[in-house]
Amino acid sequence: MTTATATPPSTAPDRSGEAAARSRLRAWATRAPLLPALIFMIVVTQLPFVATLVISLFDWNALYPDARSFTWFSNYGDVLSDPDLRKSVLTTIVLTVSVVLVSLVLGLCLALLLDRKFPGRGLVRTLLIAPFLLVPVAAALLWKHVLFNPEYGLFNGLLHWVGGDGAPQPDWVSNTPLIAVEASLVWQWTPFMMLILLAGLQSRSPELIEAARMDGAGAWQIFRHLTLPHLRRYLELGALLGSIYIVQNFDAVFTLTSGGLGTANLPYTVYQTFYQAHENGLASAAGVLVVIGSLILATFVLRVVSSLFREEVGRS
Repeated sequence: MTTATATPPSTAPDRSGEAAARSRLRAWATRAPLLPALIFMIVVTQLPFVATLVISLFDWNALYPDARSFTWFSNYGDVLSDPDLRKSVLTTIVLTVSVVLVSLVLGLCLALLLDRKFPGRGLVRTLLIAPFLLVPVAAALLWKHVLFNPEYGLFNGLLHWVGGDGAPQPDWVSNTPLIAVEASLVWQWTPFMMLILLAGLQSRSPELIEAARMDGAGAWQIFRHLTLPHLRRYLELGALLGSIYIVQNFDAVFTLTSGGLGTANLPYTVYQTFYQAHENGLASAAGVLVVIGSLILATFVLRVVSSLFREEVGRS
């Protein structure tokens, strides 16, 4: 006669559940130090944006606070149909495209120069980075008073030194206002592009470059067939990051031209609508549109950055 022995219940599910619970607890313990920063970021950035989004749905003039009314999305229709705003959007596009392209070309040239070894390269690199480290308002004031001023500016001083008393003394900001704003922004953003592209140049495979030289490839062929394709992602990253910041630029336009002479971009138009016309609803709607455009650009930036990380991981 066989006696059946009872098998004790398996504890594997309990152990796996305990391990999962410990893993979740460990994950929360790892993230806990970041919670104060996350809460601070939400309070500082997201709550004001939600308030701006709510105000954009109202017809609200600060001079007549009791006359405000809920109008749904009519402010957005007014913003998109306003001829001054459409002109400022066009100015913003022209300003952004021109500054980003010129900064990329100049940054690429400087990066190619700094990629070579020569005495004092560290000092030269530091001096070239300096414009990007300046406060934007200080950089704009430097261009307005030290360089562009028609009476004591450096540019007119050079013209007088070369041409004598008969040399022209143009008012640079009045004669070429948009170019003056673009020049100050290019000067400030070229070091940023240079740093990104220099990082891309220094991530090239030296073995591949040396093999191309041994096969008889010249400097131009190496640049065209090896360097430029390798820098494509870095060029995209610099263009997208530069576009995000320059689209939102307010300091140079406000400091150099005060938005006059056809230089009013979208951020300056929002400023005018809010602080001068006191139209809180319209200004908030325009600000929301600027944020949406910046988020679209930021999405492309994140994709480019993630692809760069994947490429670096693949190389390693």
